Amino acid sequence: MQTTLDGIRDIKVYQYKDGYRFSVDALLLYSFVNTSHAGKIIDLGAGSGIIGLLLAKKYAAAEVSLLELQESLCKLAEKNIELNGLQERVGVIRADIKNIAELLGPKSYEIAVSNPPFRKQESGRLSVGEEKAVARHEIRLGLSELVHSASYLLKAKGRFFMIFHPERILELIDTLRQKRLEPKRVRFVHNDADSTSKIVLVEAVKEGRAGLKIERPLFLYDKRGAYTDEVEKMYRT
Repeated sequence: MQTTLDGIRDIKVYQYKDGYRFSVDALLLYSFVNTSHAGKIIDLGAGSGIIGLLLAKKYAAAEVSLLELQESLCKLAEKNIELNGLQERVGVIRADIKNIAELLGPKSYEIAVSNPPFRKQESGRLSVGEEKAVARHEIRLGLSELVHSASYLLKAKGRFFMIFHPERILELIDTLRQKRLEPKRVRFVHNDADSTSKIVLVEAVKEGRAGLKIERPLFLYDKRGAYTDEVEKMYRT
């Protein structure tokens, strides 16, 4: 497939022209990660690697694993690691998240992030093309399987950051708590001040104490249809 070379902040990535392509969701999740220190980070369902690469730049001492199922996206991720000169700290793991215990030991990471497929297979229109469909719909990975793997990989007090659909927030919270991941921060994202939320950002802590903070909403666009100052800042700094 043909590729395009795209940039975001100080990262450049190749993406397939007609395959799954990153969106503002990647930037939102990256910006939501607010830890002061990061040792080992894993991106569960990394795609072409954009979120993990951004985090590798943000945390200069971190080691980052990009876990991805689809061979085509793994090849792109490897290419993008080299493109950004991060071969010493970032690596690709081609694996099914459901079977992660076969490759990695428990309690291996301090931080896990994921922008998972959050559309149930029976709902909505399926994306055209297998690569897009697998990335957006629960065809090969369910929510419970993802959360179980994140909990398995995280050390005690490790932090899991993910982006999901607000309609499933109660299901998400229940699933996290069942797997010993205590929700600590939630932030709803809206297109603008007049719209309902279409995205929610969630942070959970492995074996954390109960106590949930609902942060102020994030608006993507102002009344003129331009990015808000907060989103513009995410792109710049």
